[in-house]
Amino acid sequence: MPMFSKETYTNRRNVLKGLVNDGVLLLLSGNECPNNYPANGYYPFRPDSTFLYYFGIIRDGLAAVIDVESGEVALYGDDVDVADIVWTGPVECLASQAEKVGVSKTGTFQQFLDYVKEAQAKGRKIHFLPQHRHQEKILLQDLLGIHHTKQTEAASVEFIKAVVKMRAIKEEQEIAEIEKACDIGYQMHTAAMKATRPGVTEKYISGIVYGEAMKNGWQVSFPVILSQHGEIMHGGPKFEPIQDGRLVLCDAGAENEMFYCSDHTRTFPANGKFSQKQREIYTVVEQCHDYVIDVAKAGIKWRDVHIEVCRRMTEGLKAIGLMKGNTDDAVACGAHAMFMPHGLGHMMGMDVHDMEGLGQRYVGFKDTETPSDQFGLCYLRCSREVEEGFVMTDEPGIYFIPALIDDWKSQHKFEDFINYDLLETYRDFGGIRIEDDILILKDGCRFLGKNRIPYHPNDVEEFMKTK
Repeated sequence: MPMFSKETYTNRRNVLKGLVNDGVLLLLSGNECPNNYPANGYYPFRPDSTFLYYFGIIRDGLAAVIDVESGEVALYGDDVDVADIVWTGPVECLASQAEKVGVSKTGTFQQFLDYVKEAQAKGRKIHFLPQHRHQEKILLQDLLGIHHTKQTEAASVEFIKAVVKMRAIKEEQEIAEIEKACDIGYQMHTAAMKATRPGVTEKYISGIVYGEAMKNGWQVSFPVILSQHGEIMHGGPKFEPIQDGRLVLCDAGAENEMFYCSDHTRTFPANGKFSQKQREIYTVVEQCHDYVIDVAKAGIKWRDVHIEVCRRMTEGLKAIGLMKGNTDDAVACGAHAMFMPHGLGHMMGMDVHDMEGLGQRYVGFKDTETPSDQFGLCYLRCSREVEEGFVMTDEPGIYFIPALIDDWKSQHKFEDFINYDLLETYRDFGGIRIEDDILILKDGCRFLGKNRIPYHPNDVEEFMKTK
């Protein structure tokens, strides 16, 4: 079944046609991806997000063509036969599915291949998007003669920019779906907090988090990050028991049944009580997080918000004694990236890092902007002015990474701004991140989701008593 109404998809395609000058647009739904042998469909099929956005059909092996000049739209794919139905059960025919999303012309996949070859022979411009799955890359290589390693550079920038322009602004019905995903996220994170105690393994807690996502939605929006070593940005859960006195960082999100995502991070004490040292660092992160909520609104440049967060974090660390010197100079040279080596946040929607596969420079940067090559700032995924209808993550953090400490200290790097003597006493601290999903409004922003996952330190401690 399609996700939204026939009119939604028809209108989206009509707008898209007006944003590309000429030629033929190709969109691929993707194919199933087996695990360790062809018949083991371990990974659930998940359609390509841009295909879903314009066609809304949850089915593998489809290709769509939009002729910008004639306005014709067609869907191609092979219907199942009796041998398939034995294993899959009845599957609605493509013509019927296409009609529900406003497409009257359908054909077999071979007819799609023939169509593209004929368009090429006529010298027509073939627009395609960057692909992230190897099967689709191989298909395009065979079809268009572009080697799979060259396809990202050869993809249509005009097509990419048109898609980004449309998908970046969330419709009301999309916002409603993201809210549902955030509600599942609440259940995931509160379940993790309730399950955490010294002696329980990271794997056990992450299993509970996965279970909440999969019983309430489609799946997780990305592999669960859950670790008592929160200084590892993407630390996956291990069979390691949680130690008393450690902080546990859980970064997880849901993908609901309509394929819209959430993304939250919470950091909480394994034993339910922050130490004074942990609370001091946590409070700095909390204040940075809440600053974003106070200032984010349409028209504000996200890079400016990121820089001000880095300034406030530096001031907070100076008060503790971990940083020193002039704050503006410290941030300008990137000394603060010892503690926060990532960007403030990213767009979110049908992809948890929304549209990142189309090229971050098109999603998060204006044409006149160049991403920084400075450590830390180079990971800022969005620099541009945010617009009403954007969904962004707000995720400041402070981390104590032993390898980074050793590397910078051995180089005597930023000694005017970093107190390495005191920093040595934080080597086993871990890391703290607080992340929420916000909707950008004309004059401000708002949290997404009906329920707020506890994040103020007193609220976290009070909530963890309930387990």
